[in-house]
Amino acid sequence: MQVSLDAFLVIGAALFCIGIYGLVTSRNAVRVLMSIELMLNAVNLNFLAFSNYLDSDTIRGQVFAVFVITVAAAEAAVGLAIVLSIYRSRDTVDMEEFNLLRW
Repeated sequence: MQVSLDAFLVIGAALFCIGIYGLVTSRNAVRVLMSIELMLNAVNLNFLAFSNYLDSDTIRGQVFAVFVITVAAAEAAVGLAIVLSIYRSRDTVDMEEFNLLRW
């Protein structure tokens, strides 16, 4: 069974829109990080779909996806460390309560 490129693009767009919605509406810092990860995974899905659609013999899309996964893992580690540090000092992960950079 061959899945068309359009199906992958629709799923990728849906994942990206869900990530944008979570990023815009959530006040919890952990949910914001999870929304960013969801958007990066949508990008990875598009990389893989276009790589398979354009030239299925090469693995360029897979290489980019592995690179994005690596950057996303580092981003998640740093983000969670920052959230944990803020939680220890402020006892909250609510984005509205973070005013560390304000005057």
